[in-house]
Amino acid sequence: MRIAWIGKKSPFCGNVTYSREITNALLDRGHQVSFLHFAQEDSEPDNWPNLREVSLPFIYKSQVYTIPTFKATKLLTEALREIKPDIVHASLTLSPLDFFLPEICEELRLPLIATFHTPFAGKGAKLISGTQLLAYQLYAPFLVNYDRVIVFSQIQRELLAGMGVREENIAVIPNGVDPVKYSPGLSQIKAEFKAERLFVYQGRIAPEKNVEALLRAWKQSAMGPGTKLLIVGDGPLKSSLEQFYGSEYGIIWLGFIADEDRRIEILRGADVFILPSLVEGLSLSLLEGMSCGLACLATDVGADGEVLEKGAGIVISTKTARSQLRTLLPVLQDHPELTTLLGQKARVRVLDRYTLSKNITLLEELYKEVLAQRPLPLSRRA
Repeated sequence: MRIAWIGKKSPFCGNVTYSREITNALLDRGHQVSFLHFAQEDSEPDNWPNLREVSLPFIYKSQVYTIPTFKATKLLTEALREIKPDIVHASLTLSPLDFFLPEICEELRLPLIATFHTPFAGKGAKLISGTQLLAYQLYAPFLVNYDRVIVFSQIQRELLAGMGVREENIAVIPNGVDPVKYSPGLSQIKAEFKAERLFVYQGRIAPEKNVEALLRAWKQSAMGPGTKLLIVGDGPLKSSLEQFYGSEYGIIWLGFIADEDRRIEILRGADVFILPSLVEGLSLSLLEGMSCGLACLATDVGADGEVLEKGAGIVISTKTARSQLRTLLPVLQDHPELTTLLGQKARVRVLDRYTLSKNITLLEELYKEVLAQRPLPLSRRA
């Protein structure tokens, strides 16, 4: 199958990881993939597949949204006309171009699928802020023009359906990880940081990630000298938080780590993974931690609570995250048998529901279903 993938390659975020992993897997299964993205000369994440790329010009790009130039729409249309894909899959980048894609693909008579990543607060569609609510309200009228919309959980499906997107056109295909690559294994991380017990946060250091609640709870819990907290990631709040929560409290700031092997080594050597976010879609970092056999603790936002339900991890409330963490952190420190059991259950949950292989199989089935309902695309016409 010939697939035109539209997504992000930088700066690093969950959308970038999603595009990298899915396009790699599609290539491994013999599909032809062209990757259209907003070009940037910064250093790129590792392990990108060798595929045809089309660079689209932009005015501004961040981890959250992208502003294309006026030429981007024309260049995208010309590229799709040349590539003649069987199907177009857009991993939506919160860009104005997302809204023009249905019109472009309709003109070229190309089937169009979207993956909608925008995070949300949790059950009952109680969005945490006007920003998330606005994003859903803004996108819903345009998502009805896509042949299918992929979301990560049933909760998100119900949310979009309530905003007018036809439920039968919304497919739930959760994020997935490679459980061979992300697996329990040997690590020297504890020796490197002189830790007997090791906790990890991995993600953006931004308001919506609620990292300060974790840091305040950690400081108030007076964790033992042999217990360390690794903060992996970068973001707008890093510099302001780092000066108040440092090594004197056993907190080690590692910044953004591009090397995937290094990130895996950290996860393999840790005991507990903590994600106190206020909003999420479905955290790949959480799935990676679970797959490596860590005891995982996360707030009930997005699909994260659904991932950890029925004993696969510990789910806490965003409203009382700091107080709950203050209680749980010493318990998880002092009871290694508990973290071992939780880690085993987390690994089993990933193997059962969240492997990349199952994700790709569901995606291939969706592609075939959409193609069967559409006229033949340009690549198959005489």
